[in-house]
Amino acid sequence: MSSTAAVPQEVSAGQHPQRAERVLSAVDHKARLKAELQSKINSMQSSRLSSRRLPTVPVLAGILPGGGLQTGAAYSVSNSTTLAMALLAGPSGAGAWCSVVGMPTFSVEAAASFGIALDKLVLVPQPGDQWLTVTAAMVDVVSIVLTRAPEHVTPSDASRLMARLRQRGAALVTLGPWPQSEATLSVTGSNWQGLGSGTGHLRSRRMRITAHASTGSSRTADLWLPDLQHGPWADPVSTVPAVPVQQEFFSETAHAS
Repeated sequence: MSSTAAVPQEVSAGQHPQRAERVLSAVDHKARLKAELQSKINSMQSSRLSSRRLPTVPVLAGILPGGGLQTGAAYSVSNSTTLAMALLAGPSGAGAWCSVVGMPTFSVEAAASFGIALDKLVLVPQPGDQWLTVTAAMVDVVSIVLTRAPEHVTPSDASRLMARLRQRGAALVTLGPWPQSEATLSVTGSNWQGLGSGTGHLRSRRMRITAHASTGSSRTADLWLPDLQHGPWADPVSTVPAVPVQQEFFSETAHAS
């Protein structure tokens, strides 16, 4: 008996309508399953990536590496408590718990005006020689910690704290340098608006912020304080309550504030 090799058969809808319908149905089913699976994978990846980023004031998100504050990372602020508060404003405004460690002059009134929720803010003004222990404890229970690190922090202590941040999924903001910062932010220019010829009413302040990433790149953006005092997404032309002043000169150079 002679045998013939099996060959693929081309199915024509006109020749075998029922068989063609079954084949097309199977192909369509596989295509739908593939599309659903790809959609689920994309959704899982998106959720995983977004879970690594804390809510950030949009202007600052635009200049930070990764598009915002990343969990498990540290950031340095070189010369401005106001800028440090701006970094807390995004997470706090979204409901995250925050902590401030080792900053006895931290103003809760200013923090509240920037949109930081005081009922979810833990203050430890003077941790003394227990700074590392206290900061690590705060990392365990809040989403973001702002601190002024003491000068005696050793590289090994810094590494242990960074490991704790990654383990707990929190972020650290330090006033002053930090050896493993994702980026260092500084105020490189500042001016006020609302003054006339030496007299008038202060209505808004604009700060020029520069972020230097650990990779060597840098980005700059302008931050209007009304954006914080009326919510992170406020229109920058909105005004704060007028403050009568009389001053002859405002420097464009940033000062610690």
